[in-house]
Amino acid sequence: MTRLSATVAVLGALTLGLTACGGNDSSGPDGGSHPHGSTTTAAPTTTAPTTSFTVVEPPSEAPGGAHPQYSALGPASRTTCNEFKTLDTDAEKSLIEKVLAENPGSKLDGNPNLALGTAKLVCLAASQADKPVAVAIGIA
Repeated sequence: MTRLSATVAVLGALTLGLTACGGNDSSGPDGGSHPHGSTTTAAPTTTAPTTSFTVVEPPSEAPGGAHPQYSALGPASRTTCNEFKTLDTDAEKSLIEKVLAENPGSKLDGNPNLALGTAKLVCLAASQADKPVAVAIGIA
């Protein structure tokens, strides 16, 4: 309970500090630093040059959905996250064990439960859908 109280106190102090640092712009563009009857001259303003951007499209996939960069992977390691998500629990575990066997010396070697949990989480991301599971979890 003391951790929660300490956390609340720190967050309150942080909020108070950030609120106190806020600017006061209610008295005009100069922040109220000049007395009210003084005159000021404004310097001429210039506009910054605009920059045009070129949109770079990602490379299109090879015909037939083949990924040549993954051709060196073993058959289990080439299973995509989309395919992995359709498997039942026993098939997922079996696949991950095969993937670990195809990639000895990886950071998840010897820990199939961690590899399985990592694969389940990583494959939830839409950006990983077409990547092989071994690549998505970082062992290939």
